[in-house]
Amino acid sequence: MAYSALHVTHVLGFEGISNNANGDLSIQADNLRFQKNNGSSARVPIGSIQELSLGEEDKQVGGVPMTLAKAAAPYGGGRVISLFSHKKYDTVTLGYLDSNGGFHGAIFQLNNGQGEVLKSELEAAGAHITRPEDEKTKRSTQETKNEVK
Repeated sequence: MAYSALHVTHVLGFEGISNNANGDLSIQADNLRFQKNNGSSARVPIGSIQELSLGEEDKQVGGVPMTLAKAAAPYGGGRVISLFSHKKYDTVTLGYLDSNGGFHGAIFQLNNGQGEVLKSELEAAGAHITRPEDEKTKRSTQETKNEVK
């Protein structure tokens, strides 16, 4: 099965990769691989992934020029500009075990909608992902059993 590479930002977590590095995240054989634009890379065996959570982030784009434009817009027009100067991103947080059994985490920022794609591809490739809903169900079932006793 072929998986496409996603252009992402490595926020933090992978050893040997600097924070906020841009590159491609892809599934190759049995590994999740991050390759920086300059060529260096890091990989994690997919079977070692224990947790994956998705989030959404909203960032203002445009920097100083956009801020100046908002300030210069008459009659509260800066608020209208603010509506169009935000971009949504997905965040993916991975929890994985290293070869010694130590638990590590990594955070990636992806374009909006790509987090769900990555999660599906990792599940299809065999990642052992614990879903928060499963944990809630397991806990409530355990609590019910304890109350019945």
